[in-house]
Order: sequence, then structure tokens, then C-alpha cells
Amino acid sequence: MLKWLRSPVLVALALCLVAGSALAQEVVFKDPTGDDKGPGNYVYPTDKVYKSGSFDLTEFKMKVSGDKADFSVSVASNLEDPWGMGGGFATQMVFIFIQTDAKEGRFNKGLPGLNVAFGPEDGWNKCVILSPQPQQRVVSEVETKAGWAKAAVVVPLRTRGAGRTITGSVPLKDLGAGDPTKWGFQVVMQSNEGFPDKADLLTRKVNEFEGQHRFGGGNDADCDPHAMDILAGKGTGDKAEIDAQYKMLAYECNPDGTSKKMATLSMIRK
Repeated sequence: MLKWLRSPVLVALALCLVAGSALAQEVVFKDPTGDDKGPGNYVYPTDKVYKSGSFDLTEFKMKVSGDKADFSVSVASNLEDPWGMGGGFATQMVFIFIQTDAKEGRFNKGLPGLNVAFGPEDGWNKCVILSPQPQQRVVSEVETKAGWAKAAVVVPLRTRGAGRTITGSVPLKDLGAGDPTKWGFQVVMQSNEGFPDKADLLTRKVNEFEGQHRFGGGNDADCDPHAMDILAGKGTGDKAEIDAQYKMLAYECNPDGTSKKMATLSMIRK
């Protein structure tokens, strides 16, 4: 053994440096409970499969492990698979928008069916989709309905749900180069829709009144954001972040149902 490694102090310092390097590759954000109401007044569908808290985002985590990136998204209710999707969950659909170090190729519009935009400085380079649908179907839907962004969308080979957490892993190279701790993130909680509108990316609509499989509290036209929960503020889970979310998801519709003011999201950073 080299002499410098025989010193307990130096050994401890080396271990701390290694541990610090590992921690530098993990990003964790918290989100307050009870804000799964979109811009403040959305309500769940009436069917009992949409359990209270099912779309209430509580934590987002990205951890780099070797050459892959592991994602986990937790909600405020135990996951269930009432539709037999086979992955441990069924009703949730998660969109993880990422602004990497690359300044070229950013998008300021959201994916079809979400009805959200991103601020001028908050464009996204990549989007990881965690869906109970088979990877092949999600990829096919992206190619058909969002061909303009197909190179920017990454879908895990397998996405799983257990307890209250949905997980999926993707090759780190598919996200691009750079330090993940300096990236911006935004998480949009949606619902898996097996029979979506022809232009929507497997997303469930929000109508004026809730129905068996429709969220309520929005607008029957496509001028309202189709998002039940997002990250806001500094991502610490502080209750003040509830109002920050409501402000980001605020929207206005023209009399003809077109968008007057679209919900505009910001990236959250460590």
C-alpha cells in the first residue's frame, strides 16, 4: 500500500471525495402535497380507478449510475394496475422535460396533448416519458404526433411502478453531455390515455366538468393546460410552491376556444 494511503485522515478524505463525486450526479426535487389541481381548480375523473393523490407529485429524482440515468417519480397514493398494464401502475403518465447544457435545438412548446409552453429561457432539449404503455407504442405515437421532436424524446425500455414510485432508466448518452446537476428540469403529471384524441400524445383531456374518464375544472376547448401537477419554486416541497404552480399553469381562452394566454412553465434547478 502506498504510504499516503496509510494515514487514516487521508483515507477518510479520499472516501469523502469519492462520496462527493457520487452525490454530484444525483438531482432530487420535492413537491408539496395537495396541489394536484392543475392551475388550482382541476378535479379528478369520477371513476374509482383515479384514486385521490394518484397525480399528486411528491418527489422527482434523477441519478446517474455508470452509463445510465435512473429516474423516479413519486406520488401521494399507492400505485395500482386496474387496467392490467403489467408494470405495476396504469393511470399515470409522466413527462420529464430537461434543459441540458446544449443551447442548440431547444423547444419552447410542449408535447401534443399537454397544452403548455416553456418560457423564453426555459426551452427543453430532452423529454423522458414514463408510461405504462409499451415502449414501442409510445415511440410510435411520438413519431406520428410529434415528429418534430422525435429525436428529443427518450422512452425507457421498461417503466415500472411499485409502492408510490414510478421508475425508468435510459442510456445517459441519449440525454446528451454535461453535468446533470446543472441541468434544468420540469415534471408534468398527466394520465395514461389508451384511446387519445387523434392529435394527443396518449394524454387525458381536462374538460369543464369531470366525467368517468375526464378531468374537470378546465375548458372543453384545447386552451387549458392538461397537467394535474408540476414542479415549482425551488423544488423543496414548501407550501409556497403551490401558489407558484397555480401561477405557472394560469391560462386564458378566447371566446372561440382558442388560446389567449397559454400556461407557461419554468425549469427548476438545484
